[in-house]
Amino acid sequence: MNEEISKLIHLQSIDSEIDGFDKEIEDKQQEVAEMEQSISNKENSIGQCQEKTDALDQQNSGIEESLTDAKARIKDSQNKMMKVQTSREHQALLKEIEDNKKLIKNNEDQLIAIMEQVEELKKEAEELENLCKGEKKLLTDAVKKVENAVKKINSRKKTVLKKRNSLAPDLRPATMKRYDILRSKRNGSAVVGAKNGVCQGCFMTIPPQQFNEVRKGDKLNFCPTCQRILYFEEETETSDA
Repeated sequence: MNEEISKLIHLQSIDSEIDGFDKEIEDKQQEVAEMEQSISNKENSIGQCQEKTDALDQQNSGIEESLTDAKARIKDSQNKMMKVQTSREHQALLKEIEDNKKLIKNNEDQLIAIMEQVEELKKEAEELENLCKGEKKLLTDAVKKVENAVKKINSRKKTVLKKRNSLAPDLRPATMKRYDILRSKRNGSAVVGAKNGVCQGCFMTIPPQQFNEVRKGDKLNFCPTCQRILYFEEETETSDA
């Protein structure tokens, strides 16, 4: 096999290992990010509970003011009844008193409903706050664990990067440029095997003549479909059923 192809295969193996380290770090950081998002969502919900409670408190104040006014009107009507001289005036005052009593009953029902809503909101906010406290403690522990894990991963990655840095200069600049472009376009996979006449990157058939060239391994060959760099991989034997 061409020495350049051998080095490219080795380089691809190293870069795949490095990609694995990066993915491992990303996954661990994602765990922390998800915990932070969960806490943020709960804090937003607590804020919404407080906003609803404030709005209900404001509504409550308006109803209490209406209740006070209704009671004052009843007292005023009762005082006027002592002075009325006609049955018509008496009946009108009785109706005013009855209407205000109905208003008071309606206001009192509303105040009870609001009080129940406020209690529910306070209960919900308290439960969310307790969950937040627990999750924040877990987050603190998780952040420390992830930081330690990332340090260990980066230490392993540093060792592998040294291998890459010693290998990359041995390859021609043009080859390295094409290799890097392919890695960026093909999800990190620039060098793949060709087995049974099929590219193992895109799984498309390679023309027989080109596959023979790949088998020889004396020069770089590229998949006609995905443009990845190909190397010959031993064919899989098939057994008759």
